[in-house]
Amino acid sequence: MFAIRNIGTKTFRLCRNLAQKNVANLSTSTDTINRSLYNFSDEEVQLKETVGRLAREKIEPKVREMEQQGDVLPEIRQLMFDNGLMGIEIPEEYGGSGLNFFSSIIAIEEFAKVDSVIGGLVDLQNTVVNTLLLHNGSKELLDKYCPRLAKDMIGSFCLSESSSGSDAFAMRTSASKNGDYYTINGNKLWISNSKHAGVFFVMANVNPSLGYKGITCFVVDRDTPGLTIGKNEDKLGLLASSTCAVHFDDVKVHEKNILGKIGQGYKYAISILNEGRIGIGAQMIGLAQGCFDKTIAYTRERQQFGQRIFDFQGMQHQISHVATQLEAARLLVYNAARLKEAGKPFIKEAAMAKYFASEVACQTTSKCIDWMGGVGYTKDYPIEKYYRDCKVGTIYEGTSNIQLNTIAKLIDAEFK
Repeated sequence: MFAIRNIGTKTFRLCRNLAQKNVANLSTSTDTINRSLYNFSDEEVQLKETVGRLAREKIEPKVREMEQQGDVLPEIRQLMFDNGLMGIEIPEEYGGSGLNFFSSIIAIEEFAKVDSVIGGLVDLQNTVVNTLLLHNGSKELLDKYCPRLAKDMIGSFCLSESSSGSDAFAMRTSASKNGDYYTINGNKLWISNSKHAGVFFVMANVNPSLGYKGITCFVVDRDTPGLTIGKNEDKLGLLASSTCAVHFDDVKVHEKNILGKIGQGYKYAISILNEGRIGIGAQMIGLAQGCFDKTIAYTRERQQFGQRIFDFQGMQHQISHVATQLEAARLLVYNAARLKEAGKPFIKEAAMAKYFASEVACQTTSKCIDWMGGVGYTKDYPIEKYYRDCKVGTIYEGTSNIQLNTIAKLIDAEFK
């Protein structure tokens, strides 16, 4: 009341009248827009239903087998290609699905509900590799690689090194020019999907004296002499996802395989990671939702002291809190995706989405183990896998602290 009294009666009436007029306009308009973030197009609804069914029927029965083997089964990888899910945004003229960015987010979320490994595979291919090529590739590179990436080739993005994690541009991998070729030397670490990748998008410095302004992106085929794949990392989670070192020993790459412009690699990396963070957010909310759904089903069946576990008020309060956090995370992800798709500024929103979704996923999976009790700690149920898989969400494509740095920087700039 104090605030209302002090803005003045006339001003208050004006604000109220404008608000009422806007509501009236919305309610009487013949083309009223559903402004909910759940306002999916018919195409998006169909994709969500199709991918969800594919995940449940084809992926879920194979999850434990792939985890034990430490690899995605060949038939599952091919299933992704056969259903157009590895080239979601690649134009139809190249054999892709020609859908929008939000469609990638939907697919990532739906797959991650069943297995975040497959969600991650689809995420990196669509929001990082394909997007990097589509935004910056020459016609020759687009003609050569887009059809393969849509049909049968996995791509891999090579940025991180032993000396450059969060400080991504402290890289030591170099590319020296010799005539029409560049010779790449260096080692990349933590490279996702590298075991099965047919092409690598490699960040290397063509002029270290310029610092990050010498960083250039090269498109390198897997069978290029001097390129070798190291051992798969023995990780806590995402066990079926290949994460390997990639070594470059005098790897010769023709200058026509430079992606975009020389010295612009750092800009491309920043741009693509900003978009990729929305994909990680989708992976995390999918993972958390899948874990939550399976756990709630258990709490509604399991009885103690003569009633369902779900019926205890203490449990209901915890479940409601987690459900609210999960819904908030999803809306952050959807909002960032729609902003990106509309060509509006989205970097702060993407950082918020990635940060919050990954933290909520950790909270959700931990709580789900608590609610399941002892069985949640066993491999008889998938809850422990969700718990292990989610932790990397607070680390890769920018740690939680890096996201907070980005958010704070942008907030500061808004007030200048």
